[in-house]
Amino acid sequence: MTNNYKNTVCIYSVTPDETQSLGNTIGGLAIPGDLILMTGELGAGKTCFTQGLLNGLGSVEYVRSPTFVLLIEYKGRIPLYHTDLYRISEIAELESIGIEEYLNSDGICVVEWADRFQSIFQLDHLAIKIDWDKSGPSSNTRRINLTSKGSRHTKLIDDVVDSELHKII
Repeated sequence: MTNNYKNTVCIYSVTPDETQSLGNTIGGLAIPGDLILMTGELGAGKTCFTQGLLNGLGSVEYVRSPTFVLLIEYKGRIPLYHTDLYRISEIAELESIGIEEYLNSDGICVVEWADRFQSIFQLDHLAIKIDWDKSGPSSNTRRINLTSKGSRHTKLIDDVVDSELHKII
C-alpha cells in the first residue's frame, strides 16, 4: 500500500453481528462511486462485513462470496458490485471481468483480496483490513482497520467514527 493515507481508525468487533453492524453503518453513509478495498485472511470476516454493508444500502439480499463467480451485483439504494480477486493471478484476468467499469461506476465497488493487485490502491478508496486480534484465528475478536485515501473516504471514516461514538453515548 502507499503512504498517501489521510486517516486511519481501528475498530474491534467481537461478534459477526458487530462486524455486520459496522458494514451497515458504512453502507448507510456510502455514496455512488465509493471504492472499498478489503484485505484479510480467509475467514476473517470480509464477506460478513459486506453483508452488513449491503443491508445498510437497504437490501435484504444474502451476500455470497464471489470467489468462484468473480463478481456479483446486488440491488440497493445504490448498486453494490462485489468482487473477489483471490483466484485471479494475472492482470489480463482482472481486465477480462471488466473491473475498470466497476471501479468507475455509479455504484459501490467492494473488492476482496485487493492486495493481490497493488495498482488498485492508487485510486481514492477506503481500505478495510480485517484481522484476528493477537490470539489468532481461535479468537472471536476481529481488529478492523479503516484507512482512507482521498478526501471523500477520509470524510467517510470521520462519519463512521461519529456515528459509532453516538451509539455508545
